[in-house]
Amino acid sequence: MWGWWRFGKWTVLIMFLHIIAILIFTKGFLLTRTELPHSSHCSDLSQSPCHSSPSSSSCWTKPAVDRLIIIVLDALRFDFVAPSSFFEEKQPWMDKLKVLQRMASENPSSAKIFKAIADPPTTSLQRLKGLTTGALPTFIDVGNSFGAPAIVEDNFINQLIQNGKRVVMMGDDTWTQLFPNHFNKSYPYPSFNVKDLNTVDNGCIEHLLPSLYQQDWDVLIAHFLGVDHAGHIHGVDSTPMIEKLEQYNAVLEKVIKELQNQSGPGKLHENSLLLVMGDHGQTLNGDHGGGSPEEVETSIFAMSFKDLPSLPSEFDSSSCEPSKNICISSIPQLDFAVTVSSLLGVPFPFGSIGRVNPELYALAVCTWNLDDDKTWNNQDQTKLEEWLQNYANVLCINSWQVKRYIDVYSASSVIGFSSEDLFRISDLYSKADENWSYTKNLSSYKNGSSNTSLPVLKRQIVAYSNFLSYVAELARSKWTEFNLKMMGTGIGIMLLSLYCHTLAIKKLNKSYGVSLLSSRDSGISFGLMLTFFMVLIRAGSLLSNSYILKEGKAANFLLATTGIMTLRYSFMKNKMLIEAAIFLLLTFIFRIAIEVGLYKQAATSQFMSSSSSWMLGISISQSLWTYMAEIMPILALIVLGYFLYKSISSCCWGIPKYVIMGTILCYFLVALHWISESNILDLAHFLKGFGKNCIPRTVYAITLVQLSLLAIVPMFCKEETSNCRGSLFVKMMSILSACSSTIIILQGKQGALVALGSLLAGYCMMRLQGIEQHTVSGTAGISILDPLPVLQWSLLAVCLLFASGHWCAFDGLRYGAAFVGFDEFILIPQAILLTIDTFGFSHILSVFGLPLFVAFPPSFNQTEHKSLFPIKLFWVWGLFAPKFVFDVVGLILTDLLIFVASIYYFNGLEDRIGNAELRRLW
Repeated sequence: MWGWWRFGKWTVLIMFLHIIAILIFTKGFLLTRTELPHSSHCSDLSQSPCHSSPSSSSCWTKPAVDRLIIIVLDALRFDFVAPSSFFEEKQPWMDKLKVLQRMASENPSSAKIFKAIADPPTTSLQRLKGLTTGALPTFIDVGNSFGAPAIVEDNFINQLIQNGKRVVMMGDDTWTQLFPNHFNKSYPYPSFNVKDLNTVDNGCIEHLLPSLYQQDWDVLIAHFLGVDHAGHIHGVDSTPMIEKLEQYNAVLEKVIKELQNQSGPGKLHENSLLLVMGDHGQTLNGDHGGGSPEEVETSIFAMSFKDLPSLPSEFDSSSCEPSKNICISSIPQLDFAVTVSSLLGVPFPFGSIGRVNPELYALAVCTWNLDDDKTWNNQDQTKLEEWLQNYANVLCINSWQVKRYIDVYSASSVIGFSSEDLFRISDLYSKADENWSYTKNLSSYKNGSSNTSLPVLKRQIVAYSNFLSYVAELARSKWTEFNLKMMGTGIGIMLLSLYCHTLAIKKLNKSYGVSLLSSRDSGISFGLMLTFFMVLIRAGSLLSNSYILKEGKAANFLLATTGIMTLRYSFMKNKMLIEAAIFLLLTFIFRIAIEVGLYKQAATSQFMSSSSSWMLGISISQSLWTYMAEIMPILALIVLGYFLYKSISSCCWGIPKYVIMGTILCYFLVALHWISESNILDLAHFLKGFGKNCIPRTVYAITLVQLSLLAIVPMFCKEETSNCRGSLFVKMMSILSACSSTIIILQGKQGALVALGSLLAGYCMMRLQGIEQHTVSGTAGISILDPLPVLQWSLLAVCLLFASGHWCAFDGLRYGAAFVGFDEFILIPQAILLTIDTFGFSHILSVFGLPLFVAFPPSFNQTEHKSLFPIKLFWVWGLFAPKFVFDVVGLILTDLLIFVASIYYFNGLEDRIGNAELRRLW
């Protein structure tokens, strides 16, 4: 262990610097909005300049509805609700919620479809917090999406409870985590098993319809999850998605029918409001979390069961489809909490910065009869004036509440607003408040002319709306600002870690008297210059925002460039032409895989999820491509297993032999698991129950045993061999084989193909290393490391991340992998599995596979002193780790893996190469 510390102290130091740098940089980059502990109360209104409601039973506003039914359809895309005529091209998933379109067409003044715009990130936790608090989401909360903490900010649900409203919830259990002990009755169901499309929905259906007849609630919340899960697993354009939408349509039709039957005078739902809404949208792949239009655009369908007039055109933002008599308006989700609070007559959440939406508000409060084809009578104009006066008063309360929040927030938060911003806010509010004083005085005269008061009221509403819009936009801009000083400090410490890399390499070089330069060439090799240039290009490209999604393509381009250079050297020397050509071909194949991965996560795409078989019972109707998609992963597993078998017979002994045998067994189980998932096999129904969970868990157990043996046995049994190179190769094969089976089963059928491709690419890199020095010098130098293959290996790691269906966004995570072998959501196992699936090829196998360039010398340099192995292995990692400097999570994971791998590979190394030579390091 002391011998390892002599090499590994630099790894520990660099990892420590990385952690400190990332913590400081993250503090400046992922700013969090300060959550204030204050709450609104009915008595607060006395501090405002606004009219109080004349009703003694009301609070801030007079209640407009008695009962509210909120049906949340998770991941409800806007085009799931809006008619297909609003879009350029009709898609199979459109026009499935026909009952909502029919209601909006037949009752345009009392039923309306809204396009709801969410603020990213569009994860369910952030959207539910934003919907209920009326505040902007905090990006740092994304990490809590798998274990939602209770909301501490004032929110719509809290206001309902404080003011005596009874709330019933059913469906997604995230609600009970966010609002513990808030519901009079709740029927929560687990929400994180994305493979389960029905449990949550069936629970909602079971309790929703009977609850409509009960009188023990004022607000009912039903949160369906089937569409969200169907999107994650099958995508939007899939049969399960269409079936879910049709099921929802049938349920909503029953709900609306029951509400209509009970909406007569004196009946239970005489004054009820129905809201059918999404929390966010989803991409065609079924993903969400980012800020693309598909993800942020969802829908709200609002329906009142009263005959209502139309809204004045000044406040109507609808775009209409004349052929279907449907008009669609737009509403920010930021406005939801304050609008619903005003309709129910409860105080607005303290931290809300939304505006009471006039169109949604009018669905429950309008009282005049506005007919464009007829002349208004005095009574209608009076009622219109009364409504405008009431709405202006609501906006007055709304603006006062937002101004109060901004003042308190700026006084108590480090991340406040600038003096210029606060002056602009105060100026807009003061002008609106002055106008409100004039408007109140004007409306107090009973004999005032409507022709005079209506324009004044409309201007007052515009003044308050301008103030609220300005605050919302300012908050969006300020709460996404970066702390440049902290970010700069973090980058500075990160650069210091690179300096430590340089020091470590120089110290080891000086101790051994070697360098990157050939002993026969005092100049800098072209390979070293090319490597340095490629690293600079890759580091510079990280400054581009579009690079986040184009990273895989850029890395593949750089990898192909290095492949062309090695092919050129191969032609010049007329050696290794086959290896160079295969490597270039593999880069092209990975390019195609990256395109497929970005289009659709490969493990859930149609060509990989379609089932076929090479066994008896193959359906003749299946296409040849379907058969190949089924057969090729099995063949790849066979090739990988054969390679492991050959390694056993040639150079494996002791514990590594049994570890590799265990991996071959796991490969057989993985193949059996894929067969059990096939839908066209006669054997499938015998294996489905066994293969679904038992086989993956068996593979996990074998992997855990393998890793335990590799970690524990060397502590008690010293390896006695003088073959340092062979020992390193055996260790590498052992750890890679032990990790590979779990990674492959999590990746799905693509996993075996990606593993085989990475193995072939690594073999080609190993064979081609050093070819440039040999070509230039005509003979092998004694340089201990050719940096070009290490650069290629790091670029390949990036390509593997994207080729396996991932990308650097929340919607690039394959959540279904977390449930391979599990039906229930358990935080720690699911988090571990998701991490392994995401970083398996790009980090875990890549780091532990680095000794490939040490265990085998370049084909042009077969003589190398064994004392150079440890320094060379350390140098490989020293050049590999900086590649992840800007990848944060990947960087820390890489550091941890390097730390573990250095212990694994270096432990006992001093016994084989001699303590005397190790002392030369000092």
